[in-house]
Amino acid sequence: MLYIIGLGLELKGISLHGKKILKSADIKKIYLENYTIELPYTKKELEKELKIKIKEANREFVESEAIIEEAKNYDVALLVYGAPLSATTHISLINSAVKNKVKYKILYSGSIFDAVAETGLSLYKFGKIASLPRWQKNFTPTSFIDIIKDNQKINAHTLLLIDIGLKFEDAVKQLDEIGYKFDKVIICTKLGIKSKIYYNFLDKINADKIKAPYCIIIHAELSFSEKEALELIAE
Repeated sequence: MLYIIGLGLELKGISLHGKKILKSADIKKIYLENYTIELPYTKKELEKELKIKIKEANREFVESEAIIEEAKNYDVALLVYGAPLSATTHISLINSAVKNKVKYKILYSGSIFDAVAETGLSLYKFGKIASLPRWQKNFTPTSFIDIIKDNQKINAHTLLLIDIGLKFEDAVKQLDEIGYKFDKVIICTKLGIKSKIYYNFLDKINADKIKAPYCIIIHAELSFSEKEALELIAE
């Protein structure tokens, strides 16, 4: 049996059902997926909170689907920060489990995708989600800007997810190099943990205040209630 369990956004964010399963004597191995987001706590802190032993699972291990082979013989759990099916890799695991006749169960929890509503923006007005990758030598993808433009055409907000290790000051530099003229943006840092929301031009936001995990929202036209919320909530 394979369990894919969402951890939610804070250290205590896992569901009671998830905790119960992890304490079950049937669970032989517990993995923590560590490559889709910069965790706001350490593995050691999570082990202490849940009172269990955890093995870290990198992208190579998860994508090899070795965990499916293990789940053929005993119960295995994969812990995922936020929502359990936010990454395509995790959906691929389900497909593999079905093909291999391995039973599976998904335990859901809170994620960035619903937590952004704390900004006051309507979730119904968000368009396609984009990712801002950390540029490296000979690797400077810019496809995210097309998603932003497409969303703007239909008056939809854009949630821009941030790559692991991309500091806010470097994200600003990358966005500046694109040449796209940004109006005020919304920066959310540590949503669901110690939430802070900032609303300003990119070069006016104090980079020292932006701690991972964080996201950037490129908003479309704001409704009256959205404007009011930002005025009351954002710094």
